[in-house]
Amino acid sequence: MNSLKNKIIIVTGGSGLLGREIIKDLDAKGATAINADINVKTDLKKGTLKVDITLENSVIEAIKSVSKFYGKIDGLVNNAYPRTKDWGTKFEDITYDSWKANIDMQMNTTFLFIQKVMPELLKTKGAIVNMASIYGVVGNDLTIYENTSIGTAAQYSAIKGGVINFTRYLASYYGRRGVRVNCVSPGGIFDNQHEMFVANYEKKVPMGRMGNPDDIAPAVCFLLSDEAKYITGQNLIVDGGWTAI
Repeated sequence: MNSLKNKIIIVTGGSGLLGREIIKDLDAKGATAINADINVKTDLKKGTLKVDITLENSVIEAIKSVSKFYGKIDGLVNNAYPRTKDWGTKFEDITYDSWKANIDMQMNTTFLFIQKVMPELLKTKGAIVNMASIYGVVGNDLTIYENTSIGTAAQYSAIKGGVINFTRYLASYYGRRGVRVNCVSPGGIFDNQHEMFVANYEKKVPMGRMGNPDDIAPAVCFLLSDEAKYITGQNLIVDGGWTAI
């Protein structure tokens, strides 16, 4: 149970659906998980850190604060999911400004946090997990959205596909220096979506249900732990078999 004992792990977007469960699982396995989120107040004794991942100075100061308080940083989970209010607009109606804004908020912030935390991870031979998606691996099955109010986001596929290959680059670049970089790609996670969407999704997925946050968190924690000490550059897909068919 203590496969992450004494490790200091930053989780961006730790107040979200997946973030909360990742932090819970990290704590259960002996780590000190830091919820780095724009919607919390900084209280490192309680494991919270207010940070705006879209602002370089905010990221730099957040990393400095954790390093100073705990003396080290062992890992990072890039889990935050900021997006514009028009997220899900039909492809032909997406403005160029909206496209650029979402790429900047999601993919470019992944680059930013990794670049700024890397000096700390090089000291500890740490690990990074980037949260990707099945839609960074395969195309959208648009039939599951029929007769629902849920729209798809073209930016999402571009961002998550980019994050997966960026992860491979970083694994290659930093492997000899002892830092591991991997992805976890969840399938659809149940979050009280439209009942028709849920029914359509569960009809297709081999395991017959949508995922839950506690299906995903253990995969993240495994890749951060020493049990995965020879695993880097991988995309661990946790999707109930969705991408197998």
